[in-house]
Amino acid sequence: MKKFVLILLGIALFGFSTNTYGGPWTKSVSTDITLTQNSYSDSWDGGESGNISWVWNANALFENQLAPKLKFRNMTRLSFGETHIQDKTTKEWAKPVKSTDLIDIENLGLFTLESYVDPYIGLRIESQFWDASVPGINRYLSPLKITESAGAARQFLKTDNSELLTRFGFAFRQIITKDIVDLSAKTTETNTTNDGGFESVTDFSYTLSENLHFISKLSLYKALFYSESDKLKGTKAEDYWKAVDVNWENSISAEVVKYVTVSLYTQLLYDKDIDLRGRFKETLSLGLTYKMF
Repeated sequence: MKKFVLILLGIALFGFSTNTYGGPWTKSVSTDITLTQNSYSDSWDGGESGNISWVWNANALFENQLAPKLKFRNMTRLSFGETHIQDKTTKEWAKPVKSTDLIDIENLGLFTLESYVDPYIGLRIESQFWDASVPGINRYLSPLKITESAGAARQFLKTDNSELLTRFGFAFRQIITKDIVDLSAKTTETNTTNDGGFESVTDFSYTLSENLHFISKLSLYKALFYSESDKLKGTKAEDYWKAVDVNWENSISAEVVKYVTVSLYTQLLYDKDIDLRGRFKETLSLGLTYKMF
């Protein structure tokens, strides 16, 4: 893993420090915040309760052809949000509950050989800012998933308003968790599991108009080995880790007026180790957006 980090870090530093070949960086950085609020007086009758919800998002893309046969891309997505709920009876506000939390940073080095497929190396870091699953115990950046991959990529489509890039290769994953050792003492320990297998990632983007954009990402992962497989032998979950993991994300955003954007985000997850069913998330928001680049 350290070798992948060093290689991709070296590529990125090289690109930012010199521009002997490539043109200017393709840069896209935007951030937005959405807020929903409703409240009721102490005399209100009907059983409703007030709530305040807010979500912050940040998206960034940096891309450049660093050398005749080397292209670098960084894609970063960050999200965090909370919901505050008012008690129906006392009308007092409870402590906020986390509603959204995401850290997703992906670096891709693409060796452009002008052939049918191009070799690539990738490093993806996925986590959350704060694990709030157990009240009173704050665990930050847990779980932390690090994926190093290498394989072949194919750019099927590249125009001014659309792009389709798919890649297939072998990947190694480390999942680092901060597990609770003593609930009363609020102590934790750091544990790491490892696995390796095949990955397939397809990125698609389409600009329907100047103010309407669609982005889709489909990630598939099939593990071939797992460091904890021996501990699962003889249990119901013995072969769960062998199932294909699915992460399909779609987002469409429309700029209504300057600085105001409507966006719809959906995510379909399937990881048999976590749940036997698929998990689905949908977020529809209207908020203030600021584009830095």
